[in-house]
Amino acid sequence: MSRPIIIGIAGNIGAGKTSLVEFLQRSYVITPFYEPNDENPYLDDFYRDMKAWAFHSQLYFLSSKFAMQQQLEQCRGVVLQDRTLFEDVEIFATALHHMRKINNRDWQTFTDLYNSIQQAIQPPDLMIYLKCSIRTARKRIKIRGRAMEQNMPLRYLKRLETLYQSWISRYNMSEVLTIETDQLDYVNDLVDQLQLMTSIERFIPHDLKRTV
Repeated sequence: MSRPIIIGIAGNIGAGKTSLVEFLQRSYVITPFYEPNDENPYLDDFYRDMKAWAFHSQLYFLSSKFAMQQQLEQCRGVVLQDRTLFEDVEIFATALHHMRKINNRDWQTFTDLYNSIQQAIQPPDLMIYLKCSIRTARKRIKIRGRAMEQNMPLRYLKRLETLYQSWISRYNMSEVLTIETDQLDYVNDLVDQLQLMTSIERFIPHDLKRTV
């Protein structure tokens, strides 16, 4: 295989992306790539003063995701992306721009870089879009207990959801598989697991399926 098969996992906070990546990793011989959130040196400053540090923080995410993209394109077999480079810009950076945390001049610089990066990367072969209600997302956010997420305003979560719906309706770089995750339990429910595997197995070579 000359290049990897790339599967992107997209969806709002609390949609179930990491759980899906972990399930697929248990089921197939694949290489996962996770978000570099903990490595961002601007996050503490960003949460103290979003307007002063939003551009710096988002620029770090974009550059680190680009470096990760270059790394995964050198892999063999199937790779999974837990949140794609596109979402960093189309959803989270866009939300900050709409909230006036990133000014128009910085936004132009940021989007010019993003447009150049898009021309230089291999798009996913499949984008799996996980969709759930805001109520379900908030419940999952509370259960997993990440400190920085616990005081997230409802209005912000709804803003992200609106941006996700707009972006995925325009996304045309690969096939999109939309999965409603409100009632889906691919962690424990065998029927849900089999249904999910049936949906994506044409993108994953049969010999990569784990037998144990």
